[in-house]
Amino acid sequence: LVRKRSRVQISVLAHLLKTKSHWMLIEVLKSKIHRIKVTDGNLDYIGSLTLDLDLMEKVGLVHGEKIQVLNVNNGERLETYLIEGERGKGEVIVNGPATYKVKKGDIIIINSYAQIEFELASKFQPKLLIFD
Repeated sequence: LVRKRSRVQISVLAHLLKTKSHWMLIEVLKSKIHRIKVTDGNLDYIGSLTLDLDLMEKVGLVHGEKIQVLNVNNGERLETYLIEGERGKGEVIVNGPATYKVKKGDIIIINSYAQIEFELASKFQPKLLIFD
């Protein structure tokens, strides 16, 4: 019975993928800040990443949004959330336990993702901000 149900579920999923059902959601890259330098760290803070509000607005990020942080220096990856930093200061501050994985001066990539309808995914363009 379990196998039969699994085959049916697979069949339904295959059909939905072929017909590009309008209600199916897919997760895509929404925003990316590429190779930005960490300006500070604060171990004694509860958690998160503080980011300059100007940078957040350029790529469509919002306070409290879940993000993925990739450390170019050591390969570490983590998930946390954003805290709005002071506008125009260029702050990229890693807070809390994440400071064990990301240090001041490290180069990081910040990604956020969104779920959108399958049909829209191929036309969706993420907002990118690339630092050298």
